[in-house]
Formats: sequence, structure tokens, C-alpha cells
Amino acid sequence: MADRREPQAAPGGAVGGRRAERRAERGAAPEAGRAAARRGTRTVPRARRAAHRRAGLVKVVAFCAATAAGSMLLLRGNEALDRLGSPTVPDSATAAPAAAVDPPDPGRVLQVVAHPDDDLYFMNPDLRYSISAGHPVTSVYLTAGEADGINATAGKAATTRPNKPAYAEARQNGIRAAYALMATGDRSSPWQRTLVPTKGGGHAEVDVLTAKPQVNLVWLQLREAGTVYDDAPDSLHGLWDGRVPRLESMLASGTPVKQRFSYTKDQVVQTLVGILEQYRPTTVRSQDPTPGRFPDTKRYTDHQDHFYGARFVQLATAAYAKDVKDRPHFAVQNYVGYVNGSLPGTLDPAEAKEKLDILGTYAWLDQQNHCKSDAGCGDLKVSDQPGGNHWSESINYARGTGTTWLTSDKDLGLWAFKVLDGQVALWHRPGLVGRWKGPDLLPGTGMDPGVSTVTLPDGRTAVFGTRTSIGAKPADYRREVVYVVQKHPGAEEFTQWQSLGTPETADDTWTSDISAPAVSVDGAGQLAAYVRDGAGTLRGRVQHADGTWGPWDKHGGSDLHGSPVTATDGAGRRMVFATTSKSVVGWAQPKPGAPLGQVTATGLPDTTLPLTALGREGGVRLWFRRPGSGNVRTALVTAEGGLKVSQMTDLGGLQGFGAVTASGHVLAGRTAGGQLGSEAGPGRPWERSPLMFVGAPSSTPTGRSMVSLAVVGLDARLYVTSSTDAPDAYLAPWQPVGPRNTAP
Repeated sequence: MADRREPQAAPGGAVGGRRAERRAERGAAPEAGRAAARRGTRTVPRARRAAHRRAGLVKVVAFCAATAAGSMLLLRGNEALDRLGSPTVPDSATAAPAAAVDPPDPGRVLQVVAHPDDDLYFMNPDLRYSISAGHPVTSVYLTAGEADGINATAGKAATTRPNKPAYAEARQNGIRAAYALMATGDRSSPWQRTLVPTKGGGHAEVDVLTAKPQVNLVWLQLREAGTVYDDAPDSLHGLWDGRVPRLESMLASGTPVKQRFSYTKDQVVQTLVGILEQYRPTTVRSQDPTPGRFPDTKRYTDHQDHFYGARFVQLATAAYAKDVKDRPHFAVQNYVGYVNGSLPGTLDPAEAKEKLDILGTYAWLDQQNHCKSDAGCGDLKVSDQPGGNHWSESINYARGTGTTWLTSDKDLGLWAFKVLDGQVALWHRPGLVGRWKGPDLLPGTGMDPGVSTVTLPDGRTAVFGTRTSIGAKPADYRREVVYVVQKHPGAEEFTQWQSLGTPETADDTWTSDISAPAVSVDGAGQLAAYVRDGAGTLRGRVQHADGTWGPWDKHGGSDLHGSPVTATDGAGRRMVFATTSKSVVGWAQPKPGAPLGQVTATGLPDTTLPLTALGREGGVRLWFRRPGSGNVRTALVTAEGGLKVSQMTDLGGLQGFGAVTASGHVLAGRTAGGQLGSEAGPGRPWERSPLMFVGAPSSTPTGRSMVSLAVVGLDARLYVTSSTDAPDAYLAPWQPVGPRNTAP
């Protein structure tokens, strides 16, 4: 987070799964409301549902993905199935939780942040969940975070002598204490600290937690900018732009690294490539490389170290993917920074308190010398307000929040598309009982996390996403919307990537801040793609009948955040929705083929990011989360005579945050604890799977009577389950697709 004395860029015991289990909710909506929200049909009489439960009837077996040997697993009746991995307590004694035949590889997580504490503020509770689950976790800190060298509360800052090496050490001590607490429950749990040469020609400090050696910290100790947005040539920003040829080190007092060094831009990249080679992660976490600027002041919405550090990660992961062949696949997750403070809180009170407790450890609130260091055991700059600018109440993903990356075809085949190694990975199962293939990487690099699919009128699948290109000059940095199309329905061959460009003319204007595209086909067969631009407005391009595309039209709106969503209603009219910091706004076509109408307030209450939209019940149904709770909510929006909202319902859930996927009777999303939570029918209890995953889940109807659900785990492997679309059905056991993604 760096120097908290800068003006803020945004307005103003045991941890992990067991405690989250005790906080699980069983849903808050009445039976009738829940049923209407799911299916858009009349409710099933309560007596009939009770009879179904007494009979223990599951009407149709749920076909699962083929195992590695190509066999099929069949789920019959209300069998009690073991959960994947370590068992957890079901939310209902009658529930039949899903399990997997082949437990997932734990995966290896590598986080790269600019400053000591960026991980605690912007990547937690994901960080805590991964540590609690036993995943190998390594955090890399690019800069020393020395700021002005004053380690003091606001009241004592004027009388405290600056000492940058000591302040850098104090922040290191605070991080070590916070990680030790998350991993062992004891902030004083010891570390082994060593000096390690880097591939870039310098040295790094590597700390290994003695009690949990799978937890590592890597300190690169480069100089920080010392300012959120003002010009500072001696910084990651200045090094990226070529205003300084080398960036000097800033060594913390007490570090085993004693010899100063400096890095060129390429040496920073090579240092990170070397770390990637050493740890071979399957999930890479990074800050947002394109956070944008405030429309009124044009100042960055995030710290310049944050997003230029993330751009160095982009260069490093691209080089690692290209040059290192003997490695596992990896996925990337980006995190929103300072802007979290101006958005509704995503965490329920218990999760927010646990996050704040960890930050309190880092902030050294009790000032006891538990670390035995003259520099101090934590960061006193934040001790007056350890939660920051409401950052302890939220976590948001900058990319990869879409829920339409899994799709089916007319032959009941399944297609999954996610970004691995900077390329779009394809998994395919032909037909209902075919053998899964993949992951196969489509040609074309530089893909950003998160893609969306849409089925064209002729049955082909089109895949949309954004791509980052990084040239030799700073002005060459560019993000653009791109897409590929199946060569014919059912084909595993796709066209080359085609570019729709970007509504942002230059990186200097909005730091290339565009959202992932939202795509849909209206009742006239017209394909359109929409993005949120850097100014927080909606922009869109529409494809003409001859296949050409129109310009980036301006559709207005203001204060838009995250990615828009789109779907068509029963009349074939396209609707588009986006969240603001206060509510949800929408647009609708007056009729299929017509231009999009004016932006309209929906009157919905404030929601967390992101939205999910599906055409249902003659309108478009939205799913979103209640701020400060994590409960799933839904509402129906119709466009006859203007946008109208009805059937606002709270569906409960297992707290959590992030996108919710909905298909048929199935709902699924991230729960408190980081696992996947699902509800397999109206009035049924929510269940928790130990699967931890990257980005958002996705689901799709498979024919008329099946629903398929998929995630990509922290091991960068696809996991799939399915269910009959019937009131008493359960999810089948989770099936991994393809070989284990382990390091050679």
C-alpha cells in the first residue's frame, strides 16, 4: 500500500474453513419466492415435495465427466457421497454432498505485490484461505516499502526520526507476524531467513516459516515511488517508462542481503522469471495492471507502484510461459486496489473482522517487542486505522469475473474456455458420454484473465476476451477486445483472433482501463459486445449483417464499476446492466435489431461486484450479492414499457463474495472459506465443496434436463459436475479433466 500519508486515491485464534463452516447460513427466502426465482414457473406444492423427499427419489441419473480411463460414473438415488478431500459437516442431515473420484492437486500459489501489506489489504481473505487449506503459498514483494522512513502513529510522526532501512524492516516484521498467525496461530512462530542470488543479477531475502515450510516470503527490496500518483522517476513507473536506466535497492536493516544492487527493466523481469521457475506456481496472484483514473481529477485510482508492478508481472509471466517449457500450466488472478474503499463491502462481518485482526497484527497494535527487533515489529503508520479506507471490508477481482465460459451444444457436448499461460485453453467433451479432451491452448498470447462465450444463430460458439500487448515503448502498452469463432458447429478448430480494438485511444488517458466484454445475440440475430471504459461509462460495438462491425458507440452511464453483463428477454430484446457504487443501471432495446435505449436506473439497492444475467421468465433475471453479508440476491427485470424490476428475493447462501453462476435450478459461487458453495434446488440447503478455485464458476444447461457446473481449481485444472434439472436432484461427484497439473 506504500505511503499512507499520501492523499488517498479512493474516497474514503483459528482461521479458515472451520470457523466459516460455523457461520454457514441455510437461506432466507420463502419457498415460493425461491422457486420462482430459480425456475420462472409455478411453485411445486409443499406436500408433493415432502413426498419426493420421503421417497428418496432422484428422477434422472446425472452423467459425470469421463475419468482419465474413459469410464463413466453414475449417480443414483439419494446415496450419501463422500466429499472431495477432507470431509466437512453437511449443512443438512439429509444432504448428499458431491465428491470427486480423483482429489485435486493442492496447487501452488505465487503472489506478487508492490509493497509489504498489499497482500493483506487487497488479496485477503483469499490469502488466508489458501494458507489455511495447506496450499503452498509464496508472496513476493517488489519494493521495500520504505516510504518516508517514519514508523510512527500520526500523533508521533512529527517527533520521530526518519530511518528508511528500519521502517522497511519493521514492515517485514509485521508481514512475518501476520503470516505466522495465519499459518500457525502464533505471530512469533520462527522463520528461516536466507540470502538467495536472483536471475536478474542481484540478491533477494527468502523467508521460510519453520513450522509450515510451504509458506515462503521473497523480498526483492527495490526502491518504492513514495507517492501515489505524483511524478517519481526513481520508481517502478520510471523504470518501466525508461526515465531511469536502473532502479536501486533499498535494503532493510536486519536483512541477510548486505550488498546493494540495482536492476534494469529487463533484470526485474528476469528476476521474476527466475522466481516463477523456482516455485512453479499453478495460480499467480497480482494487482490490477490497468486500474484507470478518476474522471474529474485524472489522477490514478490506485498507487502507481501497484499497477506498474503488475505490469512487470505481466512481462514476467509472458516470458516464463514462452521460454520455460518444462512447467505446469498456470492461471492468473488480478485484484482491485484502492477503489475497494469506494465500493460496497463484500465481506460479511465475521470475515471482515478476521481480516482486520490480521491487519492489526501487521500494524503492531500492542507494540510489544515480540520480534526482538530495534526497528519495531510492525507498521505503526497504519495502527491508527489498520483497516485502511474500508479495505478490510472488501475483496474484488479486477478480471476473470464472468460466468459464461462453460457452454453446451445441440449434441449435449460441453465446451470450457479459460485463460492458462496467457492463452485461451479449451476443454471439450463431445456429446453426453464422450471423453473429455484438453486443455488445448488456442494460438495467440497476451490474453487477460476471463473470457465469455456466446452461441451464434448458426450454432457456432464465439469466444470473447481482452488481450494486452506490450511493445518496446511505454506508449505501446495496449489492451483490446478480441474474439474467435468456431469454424463450424461442433468443430474444435477456431478462426484466428480478430480485434475489435478499444474505446480507449491511449494508455496515458485511462491506463487502458476497459472491462471484460459482455456479449449477446438479440432476437434479430444481431451480435453485440459491450465494455465499461476508463471513464466509467458504457461503450458497445454491434456487428452488421455483412459481418462488419460498427464503431464504439457511447451509451452513457456514470460511476460504472466492474464488467457489464447482457442477456436477451423473451421478446428477443437485448438488455445490458452494470453496477455503480450505489445501485445497478440498465439499458434495453425497444425491439430486436434496434439501437440500445437510454441508461435507466433500476432502483435496486447497492450491490457488490459482479452481476450475473440470464434471460428467464420473459425478462432478464439478475443475481448479485448483498453488501456486508455475501447473501445471494436475485431480481427479475422486464423491458415492456421501460425497465421494471420485480421479484427481489434474498436467497441466503454461505456468505462469500464474487460472481454467482445460475443455470436451471443450480446456483453456485464462492463461499466464506474460499470453497465452492452450491444450492441444487429451491428450498434445499446450500452445500460447500472443498474445491478452491480461480476466478468465477460457470454453469450451463445441457439439453432440456441437465445442468453442468465447472470451476478451474488453484491447480489450474478443470473440474466438472452435473445434475438433473429436477427438484430432488443432487450434484454428481466432481470430476477432474485431463492429467494432474503437477510440476515435473
